[in-house]
Amino acid sequence: MTEKGQSNAGVTELRSPGVVLLHGIARTSRSLRKVERALQACGFATLNLDYASRRKPLEALAADIHPDITEFANDIGGPLHFVAHSMGGLLTRVYVAHYRPAALGRVVMLGTPNGGSEVADLLKRFAIFRAFYGPAGQQLTTERAAELTSLPPPGYAVGVIAGIRTIDPIASRFILPRPNDGRVSVQSAKLVNMTDFVTVRASHTGLVRHPVAIAQAVAFLREGRFASSQVRRNAA
Repeated sequence: MTEKGQSNAGVTELRSPGVVLLHGIARTSRSLRKVERALQACGFATLNLDYASRRKPLEALAADIHPDITEFANDIGGPLHFVAHSMGGLLTRVYVAHYRPAALGRVVMLGTPNGGSEVADLLKRFAIFRAFYGPAGQQLTTERAAELTSLPPPGYAVGVIAGIRTIDPIASRFILPRPNDGRVSVQSAKLVNMTDFVTVRASHTGLVRHPVAIAQAVAFLREGRFASSQVRRNAA
């Protein structure tokens, strides 16, 4: 069940293909509504899930969302993509490792700390951080939890979008390597074996509302590459 006890939160009129949207820690499905509307306008069915991001570790959260995703996948009967923000990308990786859908499509990660967050490294020593962000918050550090370090490189198409603008000058300047989005550095957002990579001039929380980031996410789901690919450009 989802955090709000709704097994079908955010489901539109079902048709193939479908997209599961997973928000970041301490956020809700509302944070991804703009992305969701853009996907629906492009013909994707959507499942925009709420989940108990601050209450359980990632492996337990993956088990929680599995019934909703399974039902959604069965209903659409076509490719199943994922678009995830921040910790939602880590949850996607854990979910696919444990419950890989038969018709798994492509995955887009926005500001996901694949290499861990230096901000979490600094704050984890404080009881208020541990109390607020819970078990999953401890898995966001650069000292990766066993559940994450044991994950194999993705054997599926992953597009990573990283932000390079910040509204937090202290974290951006004194804690995080540059460039960063105020919460996650560009280097940390990158993932071994990622299919494509692009940066957007958006902050960490702003990525899910930025029109360029949203357009890039749609492009990757449709074509398997970003409209402006830094991976392809750097390899040229």
